[in-house]
Amino acid sequence: MATKDPTAVERANLLNMAKLSIKGLIESALSFGRTLDSDYPPLQQFFVVMEHCLKHGLKVRKSFLSYNKTIWGPLELVEKLYPEAEEIGASVRDLPGLKTPLGRARAWLRLALMQKKMADYLRCLIIQRELLSEFYEYHALMMEEEGAVIVGLLVGLNVIDANLCVKGEDLDSQVGVIDFSMYLKNEEEIGNKERNVQIAAILDQKNYVEELNRQLNSTVSSLHSRVDSLEKSNTKLIEELAIAKNNIIKLQEENHQLRSENELILMRTRQHLEVTKVDVETELQTYKHSRQGLDEMYNDARRQLRDESQLRQDVENELSVQVGMKHEIELAMKLLEKDIHEKQDTLIGLRQQLEEVKAINIEMYQKLQGSEDSLKEKNEIIARLEEKTNKISTAMRQLEQSSSLSFTQS
Repeated sequence: MATKDPTAVERANLLNMAKLSIKGLIESALSFGRTLDSDYPPLQQFFVVMEHCLKHGLKVRKSFLSYNKTIWGPLELVEKLYPEAEEIGASVRDLPGLKTPLGRARAWLRLALMQKKMADYLRCLIIQRELLSEFYEYHALMMEEEGAVIVGLLVGLNVIDANLCVKGEDLDSQVGVIDFSMYLKNEEEIGNKERNVQIAAILDQKNYVEELNRQLNSTVSSLHSRVDSLEKSNTKLIEELAIAKNNIIKLQEENHQLRSENELILMRTRQHLEVTKVDVETELQTYKHSRQGLDEMYNDARRQLRDESQLRQDVENELSVQVGMKHEIELAMKLLEKDIHEKQDTLIGLRQQLEEVKAINIEMYQKLQGSEDSLKEKNEIIARLEEKTNKISTAMRQLEQSSSLSFTQS
């Protein structure tokens, strides 16, 4: 006989326990007939079984100080995959008194049951096998077909109304032990229970039909009211439509009148533009003729200005030359005056020398007359004196002529 895989046997046992727990909880809750609370034993056992199912095959995760296995990791992952689960995750983290990840996971399961979303939350989790592999071994219940079956069974819990006080409950230190005595009952009890369940189901169906009928009656009344409102709205819309048609007719008549006026204005505007165009062309021709005459006057004035500017330039150049000549004449006069003064001084010196020579001549002549020396020496001395006298006289005449010529040139 082949040995069965122990993990497969564990998964099958957990699946059977989950079936019994979910079925027993639904049946007892329907027979109980009111909202369940935290002290209801079948509900407590359901959470214990779910905790064992979620723990199966959970990987050992290394923390800072120790190794532990916790189901809070995969449950916390749900809010990233299912946006509507963000609220439940935030609520769990905000609960006071929860110190362990296991306590937060137990609170999460209770809130999910009250929201009737446990099946939806876990379904989006089991389809993400790659993400779940970070938390579970490959043979874990959540990684195999049994996990999908359990999630399908959880849909039936949506018929249960539960009001669980999570805030004051000690969820960190609870010990989850499965009570098998709740599921081991004799056939008579099972038969009675099944009959009670059938009766409860019939009563529930009757209540459901009555509630449905009441809702249908309410819906019919609401529809009648809506039909009346729609008829009134339709009548009002018909009236508004008639008014709108009348307004459209008036607007069409006004539009026709405005078009006629617009055509008349357009025709008058065109005629005015033709007249204005002729006037503008006439004024343009006049302007061209006037512009031609003005251009000629401008060219003459410009030519005259250019000639006058040239004449002025010539006069200014001549004036500059005259001013330069004046400066040169003034300078020449100063030099001439200086030369004349120098020559006059020389002439005066020559005259003085001439007078001295004359005096010497007279004196020598007188001495020669009183002396009986050689006639030859006397004649030589007289000749030298006369020669010197002639040179002085010639120099004086040249100076006088030079002075007269320089003054005349100036």
